[in-house]
Amino acid sequence: MRPWWPLVAICLGTFMLLVDVTIVNVALPPIAASLGTSFSSLQWVIDGYALALAALLMITGTVADRCGRRRLYLAGLGVFAVSSLACGLAPSAGALVAARVAQGCGGAAMFATTAALIAATYHGPRRGTAFGLWGAVNGLAAACGPLLGGLLTEAWGWRAIFLVNLPVAVVAVALTLAVVTESSSGGTGRLDVAGATSFTLASGTLVWGLVSAGERGWGATPTVVALALAAVALAVFVVVEHRSDAPMLDLALFANRSFTALMVAAAVLSASAFAHLALVSLWLQSVLGLSPIRAGLVALPLSLASFTVSAVAGRFLHSGSPARPVAGGLALIGTGALLMTVVGAGSAPWILVPGLVVAGLGVGLATPVFVSATLAVLPPWRAGVGSAAVNTFRQLGLAVGLAVLGTVFTGRIASTLTSGGVPDADGLATVLAGGGAPGVLAGHPTLGPVVGAAFPAGLDTVFTVAGVAALAAAVLVAVLVRPSAGPDRDAAESGASPSAASPAGRPAPVRG
Repeated sequence: MRPWWPLVAICLGTFMLLVDVTIVNVALPPIAASLGTSFSSLQWVIDGYALALAALLMITGTVADRCGRRRLYLAGLGVFAVSSLACGLAPSAGALVAARVAQGCGGAAMFATTAALIAATYHGPRRGTAFGLWGAVNGLAAACGPLLGGLLTEAWGWRAIFLVNLPVAVVAVALTLAVVTESSSGGTGRLDVAGATSFTLASGTLVWGLVSAGERGWGATPTVVALALAAVALAVFVVVEHRSDAPMLDLALFANRSFTALMVAAAVLSASAFAHLALVSLWLQSVLGLSPIRAGLVALPLSLASFTVSAVAGRFLHSGSPARPVAGGLALIGTGALLMTVVGAGSAPWILVPGLVVAGLGVGLATPVFVSATLAVLPPWRAGVGSAAVNTFRQLGLAVGLAVLGTVFTGRIASTLTSGGVPDADGLATVLAGGGAPGVLAGHPTLGPVVGAAFPAGLDTVFTVAGVAALAAAVLVAVLVRPSAGPDRDAAESGASPSAASPAGRPAPVRG
């Protein structure tokens, strides 16, 4: 057991940061009731965390390579623990969102270093075993998130989902100090601070604009200003990256159509498979009156199906072109989302289960090979940036996907309320989307039928958008993705990122 203690220390942090992506979903209605939040605030509880992860993953990987991966992992654990405490004690929605952003910063430092720490610690057959176990922990975190969130919320309240991180972080820090050795690549290149800043501003203002569109409308001044800032920041990012000697993300990679298609697919996978779960949780608890535990059980089939496929079939997915399981997985995710469009007024929650199972099979099929598929279309010395880009686009897809689907959701609820003759439909739609259905129905019980129809109508549209997007991404991958040709192909397909040589002869770092 002794050789595996470093893996335990690394997996504890990985499990904690990935659980916090999904554990919040079933706690959103209790958070809304406790803090009196709006729907936009609830979105930011999830998006703030995902955006911080997406914005900082690549630059924290560079910092770790230079300053020491163990050191940055410990720093990330510390930031994550302190910000988890701040989340658990948050007196307002604004304080909770700010603490979630800080949590994402700590999570990025941890996530960017875990794979590199494993690669530096284990060699030979043990390295393959270590990465296999680490991947299983990733899947287990997603599987445990909804149910664990429901159990903690129902037993001790929503604040417990954040406070539970404290003892886990303490154990992870103690183990890391005791058994994990320091490693770095000894790089001395400049950090791309300008690139990281402009990327963060572009992604943050884009999501803010999309959320604002759902709350205020597309023509509202805050929406227009935010989207204009996003466009300007994106343009600045492109200019900065083109001029940088050591860019955070080499934009020349996007000239490779296979790489571009996989990055789009990574974003769409997160958006289509996971972004709607927060909206489903609001329907289950605020309209149907389910407890947090039962709401977590409804979402559990997706996670369990994903974990089962990853664990049982994962070893067989790497034979042949890894683009095939990616395309197949996205097709299953799209099919699963469309299967859930059967939801309607009076539907029981279990009507979603078949679609969730099919979508979960797709997640389990595509996720384990996404990095392999990316490495297969790049030369091996690009392995570090390729793996970091996959994780970045997946988190960005979750944040942008929730913002887009949230806007679609609110708009469809408003249109349903309008057709039902409800006055101030836009304002009421915002209240309902923010988990305010119990209060609305308590004050206006005659609105029960129209509210009962509005929520499923919103979900139906969300599932349709998610399903079509996933099917389109599946076609994109199937048509465009081809393994790199030439002598680099075998090395790239083998996922040789821990030891692949760069042009300068140094190992290419693995980040997340």
